[in-house]
Amino acid sequence: MSLAEIRLDDKYRLATGNLYLTGTQALTRLPMLQHQRDQAQNLNTGCFISGYRGSPLGMLDKSLWDARDFLKQNAIHFQPGLNEELAATAVWGSQQTNLFPGAKYDGVFAMWYGKGPGVDRSGDVFKHGNAAGVSPHGGVLLLAGDDHGCKSSTLPHQSEHAFIAASIPVLNPANVQEILDYGIIGWELSRYSGCWVALKTIAENVDSSAVVEVDPLRVKTRIPDDFELPEDGVHIRWPDPPLAQEKRLNLYKIYAARAFARANNLNQVMLDSPNPRLGIITTGKSYLDVRQALDDLGLDEALCAQVGLRVLKVGMSWPLEPVSVHEFAQGLDEILVVEEKRSILEDQLTGQLYNWPLDKRPRVVGEFDEHGTSLLPNLSELTPAMIARVIAKRLAPIYTSDSIQARLAFLSAKEKALAARSYDTVRTPHYCSGCPHNSSTKVPEGSRASAGIGCHYMVQWMDRRTDTFTQMGGEGVNWIGQAPFTDTPHMFQNLGDGTY
Repeated sequence: MSLAEIRLDDKYRLATGNLYLTGTQALTRLPMLQHQRDQAQNLNTGCFISGYRGSPLGMLDKSLWDARDFLKQNAIHFQPGLNEELAATAVWGSQQTNLFPGAKYDGVFAMWYGKGPGVDRSGDVFKHGNAAGVSPHGGVLLLAGDDHGCKSSTLPHQSEHAFIAASIPVLNPANVQEILDYGIIGWELSRYSGCWVALKTIAENVDSSAVVEVDPLRVKTRIPDDFELPEDGVHIRWPDPPLAQEKRLNLYKIYAARAFARANNLNQVMLDSPNPRLGIITTGKSYLDVRQALDDLGLDEALCAQVGLRVLKVGMSWPLEPVSVHEFAQGLDEILVVEEKRSILEDQLTGQLYNWPLDKRPRVVGEFDEHGTSLLPNLSELTPAMIARVIAKRLAPIYTSDSIQARLAFLSAKEKALAARSYDTVRTPHYCSGCPHNSSTKVPEGSRASAGIGCHYMVQWMDRRTDTFTQMGGEGVNWIGQAPFTDTPHMFQNLGDGTY
């Protein structure tokens, strides 16, 4: 038997098959799949990609450049932005192409990428672009790079609340396969609802690798048959008064997104019981953490069914589709919401269940328990061990075992051992001897400097009289607020990639 020929470019060259991809490579392959889907539907579409690099999407632009030949074959134009805001404006422009004579394609679908701070600075564009909408055969997918644990950022951040402020639906994939699947769903959702659609990305997902099924026609989407769109549609147009945009967005587009989520089963019950008592609702990475926590407790599918455990995996974390939530909540005594950072699911869930009769309404706990005591903190990141302890505690009134207690003791012992580990050598990160930052960050005797976003941020840890920093793009401007009120005549400012 001969071995199959393997090439490094198989990840983009092969039309279908099981391929080994990183999360970044999956994002690079994604627009190719959408173009090929459109071709299968006899649509001649182009794609526009723009954004600004930043972890966990720091290598996406390089990956796209490396795949330039494949992008060209699929009518994909990649042009990085000077910053995230201008990149988002260019994406908005891509949806205006077919409003005017001269369009060469049936539509242009677009992909924007940026780190969490880039989401923040692009808020005005997102609001305007989402209110305006997308072209019928276009669509906009926004890749938001979040850093919950602040591992490579100046602040920990999550992007959902910024997208909610702009009325942009948010999809939350749990693994590399779902990056591909939810990305396709995102463009189809955008075309149906007229909304720009966000896809949340985190390092645990984008930096991971997996063997995934690649097929342009793998994802089957359905158009809702229980939602009526307005006679004039929900897509971009010109002229288009602001109040007409507001009406279209608030009365139709958001509800169209919920209907699409319902029709395409984006919220799925992954574990169920004939006599459910405790429900767990979760999304994205937290879903995998929940499954790991259950495994750590020795709760397999059969035992979960026996003890009355039901788990709902939410694919679109905002807006939360209510029908699937109501069906999930039926018969439960309690629902545990497992999500990282500030509440998204829990706030929506309590609102949707508020008017239920008291004798049928399940108790909802998550960030806090029913007594207001902290349960799953919204700080940094959650771990399977943290979640396992909470699940065991909430499950205790209906089920416990010596096995669960032994496993909890094992987890606690491991955590204590890791916390107690000490190192004889502690090395503060420093510049390499040949790095330009190693010389450019030195200031004259008696002077001081301020840092900025980028590698020169590290100078604050060194003995170089450099203190404080600003947000990306604000380097040096903080001195304007100090200068009139100090005897110090001058200061230095380090400039980096994000200054502009």
